[in-house]
Amino acid sequence: MTQHFATRQLRFFLTAPTPCPYLPGRQERKVFAHLPVVDGPLVNDTLTGVGFRRSQNIAYRPACESCDACVSARVPAADYAFSRSERRILQRNDHLQRHLVEAEATREQFDLLTRYLHHRHPGGGMTGMSWPDYVAMVEDTTARTHIVEWRQPSRDHGPGELAGCALVDVLGDGLSLVYSFFDPALSKNSPGVFAILDHIVQAQLTAIPYVYLGYWVGGSPKMDYKARFRPLELLRFTGWTRI
Repeated sequence: MTQHFATRQLRFFLTAPTPCPYLPGRQERKVFAHLPVVDGPLVNDTLTGVGFRRSQNIAYRPACESCDACVSARVPAADYAFSRSERRILQRNDHLQRHLVEAEATREQFDLLTRYLHHRHPGGGMTGMSWPDYVAMVEDTTARTHIVEWRQPSRDHGPGELAGCALVDVLGDGLSLVYSFFDPALSKNSPGVFAILDHIVQAQLTAIPYVYLGYWVGGSPKMDYKARFRPLELLRFTGWTRI
């Protein structure tokens, strides 16, 4: 069914050129719009389907003048067949307890994010994120969103130690992974890949068509992992195309 919303609610803006964080020597620009208070979830659904991503209450997509390396990617969940290595990753993380919680920031999540950023992305743009920044990242939106927490088994009746988190938007046709982070000490268990695989499992169990992965950037070591998920659909000029 075609979705409609009042386009007069949206005003699109273009950023100035800045150094590309994925491909050295290139400049990036983005087109963005603020999600409206009215129909925010519907607008987010529609814009995600045409290649936008959400950050707080802003939807954006690349608008680089001489580069089109950033390509939106999504997994068609129903057709996904887990490889042997992916099944091993699921098994290695099978002991983690999955909790779906409201999109409300906690100090425990923020402490985990801080450790993750300093270990995995030292010197990156998010490394200096403050507590108010994290609160805004999680809570400042009109989209349908929640947090998935993965926790170690509890030794008592309380919650176990937090092992990883994913901020996830619920769309009309899928789950969109906005941002995920994990305990760096668990890197040997491939927790980043596990977060994606776990959402594919959940999508299959609930008959959700797609898991949106954000942008795949050809030639970027940071983004190469997304091309390993097969089947995968990429948003080309002619629409979503399966590879």
